[in-house]
Amino acid sequence: MNILGISGMPRKNGNSEILLNAALEPFAEAQWHIERFLLSEKKVEMCIGCETCRERKTCFINDDMEKLYDAYSKCDAILIAAPAYWRNVPAQLKAVFDRTYAVGEKKLLEGKLGGTIAVGRGSSGGQSIVLNIIHNFYLSSGVLCVPGELNGVTASADKPGDILDQPRRLEQARILGRNIIKYAK
Repeated sequence: MNILGISGMPRKNGNSEILLNAALEPFAEAQWHIERFLLSEKKVEMCIGCETCRERKTCFINDDMEKLYDAYSKCDAILIAAPAYWRNVPAQLKAVFDRTYAVGEKKLLEGKLGGTIAVGRGSSGGQSIVLNIIHNFYLSSGVLCVPGELNGVTASADKPGDILDQPRRLEQARILGRNIIKYAK
């Protein structure tokens, strides 16, 4: 089985990425193949709305989205972790969602399982909005949303690494991973 983990964090080793890694731990234990797509290391251009993809069945922009399209087709499940930026997902992750439109008719994610992690500053930093945005992407792509203990995983963290002092949130991420494995069976 294959899991695709996407970190929507444009900064390396942010709290979202740390939680993503915690959520991926159960997959390593279950011997799933893990593919990480870290937007801090990738180049994904914005969609320009040209509709060329409707004719070509893929986007003409040559960047790391081609690798992600391939990962979409190979994965059995997907985890997306993102920080809340002004009560929204970061622009880099929004570009991924928009560019997925190019392969929408191929239904590369349809029927696959998906989990969501959102981190924001404070208790009302936009985490629930970020969860909804990612869940909307999943539902639009045919992904089946898997809950953690409740919905997706939310956390409050400010400075890089703050989440490491929150063992309960790290465990919440692992529970999300275990739930995806349970539903995959």
